[in-house]
Amino acid sequence: MAAFRTIRAHHRAERVAALTTRPYRLLLETSGYFDEILVDDRPKPWRAAAWLRLVGRLRRRRFARVYDLQRNARTAILYRAIGLGRVLEWSGVVRGASHFVRDDPADHRHISERLAEQLAVAGIAPMRPLDLGWLSGEAGRFGLPARYCLIAAGGAPHRPEKRAPTACFAALGRHFVARGIAPVLLGTEAERRHIEAIVAACPGAFSLCGRTSFGDIADLARGAVGAVGNDTGIMHLAAAVGCPSLVLFFSASDPRRVRPLGRRVSVLETATPEALQPERLIAAWEELGDDGSSGGGRDHLMVDLDQAGDDGLA
Repeated sequence: MAAFRTIRAHHRAERVAALTTRPYRLLLETSGYFDEILVDDRPKPWRAAAWLRLVGRLRRRRFARVYDLQRNARTAILYRAIGLGRVLEWSGVVRGASHFVRDDPADHRHISERLAEQLAVAGIAPMRPLDLGWLSGEAGRFGLPARYCLIAAGGAPHRPEKRAPTACFAALGRHFVARGIAPVLLGTEAERRHIEAIVAACPGAFSLCGRTSFGDIADLARGAVGAVGNDTGIMHLAAAVGCPSLVLFFSASDPRRVRPLGRRVSVLETATPEALQPERLIAAWEELGDDGSSGGGRDHLMVDLDQAGDDGLA
């Protein structure tokens, strides 16, 4: 969102469109950073007709410049298909692009720093700070207790290696209940099974599975004593609006590159989800501090060296 805000300010007098997937359409429309939202249904590689329709739509628009903020193999294909036979300004990591920036696998800088570098190469600097003041929902409709903590126990279904065990979240939830804090489980329908298992093991927990918009999550995070969860979009959003956040990382991803950023964020890293023990998770939460009295830095990294082994940091 900081990159979107920066691009919008630089191209204030021009028409700016965003290409995104369907779940993010309303969010980007609400942001006010774009004049138009184009939906990419991400057709599978073998769906040639759908790919041709997508490329045709983008070529007909004759964009003056493209900012590739996803920076992956799929957008590299779009670069070649859209730019075929014409001069196209392209900001990204594709070799040959007019505003090329190198994406070194050994570069452990955070993605926000790498995006700031990308925009600087394209003539836009400095990166504007993140501002989510425009994002709001209706958290009051859920009727939650005054003191609650958000738990993001799910994650992408195809990435189980990034998901902490259900038993750990259930134990943490019981710890919250004993302290008069209601655990509130957030997630999508794809995560319902994990969420229901935690609620069943933690009397006093609330499930909002499948019931929250991006705005609702932002509002809930603003009122929560904290948030705990896997490396998911929920945790990035909670941290960004200032919620004290404990984020769980495993060897599948590098927190130095992709950890959530916010006012008070801690990262607990173990080698595998199975290596994470409930006692360590509860202790990490206590180290963060749920009442603002501890965890005083902007953000810090906790690595469970006893369990992580030699590769505690990727």
